[in-house]
Amino acid sequence: MNTWAWWLVAAVGLGIPLVVTAMPEFGMLAIGAVAASVTDALGGGTVLQFIVFAVVSVALIAVVRPIANRQRTGRPAHASGVEALKGRQAIVLERVDGRGGRIKLAGEIWSARSLDGERTFEAGEQVDVVDIDGATAVVM
Repeated sequence: MNTWAWWLVAAVGLGIPLVVTAMPEFGMLAIGAVAASVTDALGGGTVLQFIVFAVVSVALIAVVRPIANRQRTGRPAHASGVEALKGRQAIVLERVDGRGGRIKLAGEIWSARSLDGERTFEAGEQVDVVDIDGATAVVM
């Protein structure tokens, strides 16, 4: 069997863990093996094949991986559930103080209490939701 075919077998072998583990580094190593296979097909010696494999693999890992990490961490997380309600504004329906009250938040009526127990909000005022404590919105 020719050396270039062994490099292709190695590329396929590196592609399997890529699919199973979803680790892109295996794909980059597989591309390096394909580059080494092409080097052999063009008449490059064994040492050159390993150099091409190493250079292409390391270059891809060094360049692509940081870009992928930036893209992954650059996306804002999508808040859901009660986390999505924090920071929203609501309208006071019934007087809200440190003991309780009612607000309209995201189209629903919620029980609420003020963050500062001394602060009171009257009906019609707009408040900001700072936290959700069980089924009670904490507002300010």
